Amino acid sequence: MSNPSLESRQAFGPPLAEKKRKRPDVIADMLRERMIDADLKPGDRMPAEWLGPGFLRASRGTVREALKILEFQGLIASKTGPGGGIFIRAVQPAEAIQTVTSLFLQAPPSIADIYALRKTLEPQLAADAALHLPSGATKTLQDKIRLYEGQAETAEQEYVQRLAELDFHAELARHAQNPVLGFTCGLLLNLLRDLPACRAIYQEPNPGLRETGIFYQIELIKAIRARDSERPEPSWRNIWRRQRLTCWKGRASTRCGTSATEKMTRRSDSGERQS
Repeated sequence: MSNPSLESRQAFGPPLAEKKRKRPDVIADMLRERMIDADLKPGDRMPAEWLGPGFLRASRGTVREALKILEFQGLIASKTGPGGGIFIRAVQPAEAIQTVTSLFLQAPPSIADIYALRKTLEPQLAADAALHLPSGATKTLQDKIRLYEGQAETAEQEYVQRLAELDFHAELARHAQNPVLGFTCGLLLNLLRDLPACRAIYQEPNPGLRETGIFYQIELIKAIRARDSERPEPSWRNIWRRQRLTCWKGRASTRCGTSATEKMTRRSDSGERQS
């Protein structure tokens, strides 16, 4: 079976794209599709004939704008001088996460939105880690726990401890066998780190939540050593109840959700207890 034509794929833009797209965006997509079809790898040079006005049926100015888009996306890098040209590069996960986080800075999601996804994904990430996390990574996890196992004495220390706790989960995401799961969990952690509402909550003392989190993380490390994917889940469900309750009571509660969301959360908790 032959691959679908470039024209057929270009008839449909990326998800959430504007219906009427600018010509440089379309040309950038065409070049990206050609890179995929040609199986170009990081370090490969983009063929010069791809950039000819006749080949793309676009002006040189439009092609230059399209190349700027691909460069901004991290897909290519341009080099000048002898041996120069347009070269394929690999997009790093951290770069992509930071770019996507910027999308939400002007229209941030509620903390409840973020935690609703974490409630679903983090147990899967924990089970993944229990089976597949490299043995050597457990020392890194233990070192991160040591950063926040003591009681914080100042708001600054409290904030640093909460960031270190997020970094514990980031380490799990970094080693996830499922790259989509790891990337998504990493994005959610980065939103919690960067969004102003989350910063406000993380500066508030919450020793009970910290102790509960440490207990879970120690249990997870035990599960990793035992290669037991079932062990982390019960502890994780209890932690989510505590964290959501903290979210409602925090200073950013107006961003955590409406009373309707709270009611839905209580119904969800009730359903979990019955199951």
